[in-house]
Amino acid sequence: MVGRVYFIGAGPGDPELLTLKAKKIMEKADLVVFADSLINPEILKFCREGVQVVKSYGKSLEEIVDVISKAALEGKVVARLQSGDPSIYGAIYEQIEALEEMGVPCEVVPGVSSLFSSAASLKLELTIPGITQTVIITRRAGKTPVPDRESLEKLAPIGATMAIFLSAGMVDGVVGDLIRGGVDPETPAAVVYRSTWKDEKIILGTLEDIADRVRDEGIKKQALIIVGRVLSPKEKSERSFLYGKR
Repeated sequence: MVGRVYFIGAGPGDPELLTLKAKKIMEKADLVVFADSLINPEILKFCREGVQVVKSYGKSLEEIVDVISKAALEGKVVARLQSGDPSIYGAIYEQIEALEEMGVPCEVVPGVSSLFSSAASLKLELTIPGITQTVIITRRAGKTPVPDRESLEKLAPIGATMAIFLSAGMVDGVVGDLIRGGVDPETPAAVVYRSTWKDEKIILGTLEDIADRVRDEGIKKQALIIVGRVLSPKEKSERSFLYGKR
């Protein structure tokens, strides 16, 4: 009997944001592999006693796949914990591809993305009528390249809410790219560090000063950048059709 591998969205940090399905799988898992550099270890409290726990930080794809496949081919249930939601910068495609080539069945369990927990911390609606109905999820090119057609400078003119992942350490570059792309320097910006963790920090500003504010806080990673007019509390919006008098 071949076991099954579950790629589980472990959420942004708060263990209570784990889904009921994820919790049930963790309670029966024989092996838990988790990104210990990104995931709150308190989530492991949902595991059964005696479960094998393997930290994935610093391990290559081959090493991770080897650990997971051996357990699954022995008929064990494996919970592979991914931070946030696995579908956003989760690098799950390459893991699933390798495992399924070995005949190991895989399933993905969605989780709460840091985008949505950050929006919750900000009490923010990402899509306000009359301002924008579009959210762009992207990142700045770093060790992982970004297609030129998707550069921040080229996405900027759309005028949508922008959620910029994995770029806090390049915040000056982010600001420069957006302003060169035509975004007004006075456009509101926010950076949420370690959303829902006990040491969560929220930095508010505009494109003009957000980089300085982030540097002053010493934030270089584990933070999401949100840019857009939806952040401005003074911005007048239209009443939604749902609640309008019409």
